[in-house]
Amino acid sequence: MRLPEEFYRRDDVLQVSRDLLGKYLFTKINGKTTVGMIVETEAYRGPEDKASHAWNGRFTNRTRVMYEPGGIAYIYLCYGIHYLFNVVTATEGIPHAVLVRAVEPVEGIAEQLERRKMTQLHPRITAGPGALCMALGITRDMNGKSLQSESIWIEERGTVIESKDIIAGPRVGVAYAGEHALLPWRFSVRNNKFVSKAK
Repeated sequence: MRLPEEFYRRDDVLQVSRDLLGKYLFTKINGKTTVGMIVETEAYRGPEDKASHAWNGRFTNRTRVMYEPGGIAYIYLCYGIHYLFNVVTATEGIPHAVLVRAVEPVEGIAEQLERRKMTQLHPRITAGPGALCMALGITRDMNGKSLQSESIWIEERGTVIESKDIIAGPRVGVAYAGEHALLPWRFSVRNNKFVSKAK
């Protein structure tokens, strides 16, 4: 069952970030469906979060999507190399978002291997936000798309991740955010081999 818009439009982005663990991210591109179970996320809490693109109410062509009602994709190019997939949350005008950092491949694995130019399934196929976007075929073309669309969406399949199996720690690659870099807003599934290795 697809997650309803109400799931995304809750105010607490930290809760949404935790609740996305164990949900299934789908893409359908040129008739090919690929699926990964979300195993790692990071929360970004709009204007008050120095690590957020919308820190201090920043509103640009890039961040415009973050101010839309929750339940759409925010995708941007990082370092001019990797696409990163974020879920916009909260209600219109509140720029909260969740970065999906890693998924466990579930369906369409042959397609994911081909996109990653790999011959065998290895955790690095989808461990990391750039890697998972490449494996699932996520690009800028999906930026601003509804997560109720036919090309990208997230489903509930009855997988329950218990609180004791969720690890919280600091986010990755946000040292520029000063004290906010230390906030424990990165969530991952304990002992899942597809969780990215923080440098």
